Amino acid sequence: MLNILLQAQQQGSAWFQLVFFGAIILIFYFFMIRPQQKKAKDAKKFVEEIKKGDYVVTIGGAHGHVAELEGDTFILEVEKGGRIRFNKSAISLEATKVANKK
Repeated sequence: MLNILLQAQQQGSAWFQLVFFGAIILIFYFFMIRPQQKKAKDAKKFVEEIKKGDYVVTIGGAHGHVAELEGDTFILEVEKGGRIRFNKSAISLEATKVANKK
């Protein structure tokens, strides 16, 4: 009789562990993976919508207006007529939003 009870407890414990690991995977997905995917999608959309004359900030901290767009690069016009070529992926979504609010 005791042997049957011990076997029943082990089977229930395995089921509980499976449910527990499934719950952990769901928590990681909804709190870590999904928000990161949404953030990347928003950044990509923002970069695609950049147009000539927009004020942007790069990930390196360079501030300026977009002078020209050429494929996957753009030319940033900084103070005193300086022009620098960057990849579009160098635009920082968060820093640009903060700088444009000022």
